[in-house]
Amino acid sequence: MADTVKIIECPRDAWQGLKGQIPTELKVKYLQELVSAGFKHIDAVSFVSPRAVPQMADSEEVLKELDPPDDVEIIGIVVNEKGADRAIATEAVRTLGFPYSFSPTFLKNNQNQTLEENAEVLEKVVEKQRSADMDLVVYISMAFGNPYGDLWSVDEVLEGIGILADDGIQQISLADTVGLATPQQIADLCGPIVEKFDYLEVGVHLHGTHTDAKEKVLAAYDAGIRRFDAALGGLGGCPFAQNTLVGNLPTEAVFTALKERKVEPPVRKPIDTLLQMSSDFALRFGGSPQ
Repeated sequence: MADTVKIIECPRDAWQGLKGQIPTELKVKYLQELVSAGFKHIDAVSFVSPRAVPQMADSEEVLKELDPPDDVEIIGIVVNEKGADRAIATEAVRTLGFPYSFSPTFLKNNQNQTLEENAEVLEKVVEKQRSADMDLVVYISMAFGNPYGDLWSVDEVLEGIGILADDGIQQISLADTVGLATPQQIADLCGPIVEKFDYLEVGVHLHGTHTDAKEKVLAAYDAGIRRFDAALGGLGGCPFAQNTLVGNLPTEAVFTALKERKVEPPVRKPIDTLLQMSSDFALRFGGSPQ
């Protein structure tokens, strides 16, 4: 297994569930600090209805003020063609992120789509992404199961990834949207996927706490995963998945876990300032740091 690890820092996911609106200039300052620290892959914005996610209503303005360097990948989440058009128009988003799922309940809550509509929209987003010569990552929401009682199995996930791969999708992130997965479940799903689809870039977007982050990260790493989504301070969670938000894996906990496998964090500077800013955002705008 290759030792090169890609860390995707996810302030978009960290912020989207906060009730108070973070001023644009503070978002830009935080993103600038991430870039300065050495983060090269940032899930920074989404292009969805401002009624659904008010926190992301200023995504275009944030990116215009940020003007990210060419060597920094900005990921923008989209759920439809209109969102893809908006992301492409910024000329700052390098990668479109599209939430895909096998859970009809989640799709209804998160995107107001059926399984069939979700697949059809993805096809249209793929067309736009390719025309714009951009990258695309497909997030399989509720990849490790769901709290709704919707059908789920490892074989179903493998079959679904096969369909995505046949359509030319090269980057896939397995999302444990509500923090259901145990380390054993993570290993049981990630292992067969990495073995079968070793030609894809497969990552994980896990949710959890400082307490269980280490075991989850190491379970995924030891199963062959080399792409990890995380958020400094563990802030965040999907506001459409269930009533109680389960935060993102804390980036600092991910770094600590990976050091046990001799993997050094891909940052140049201490992250203390960023951790303090994340904590301040949580306290000031409606969340609470873990």
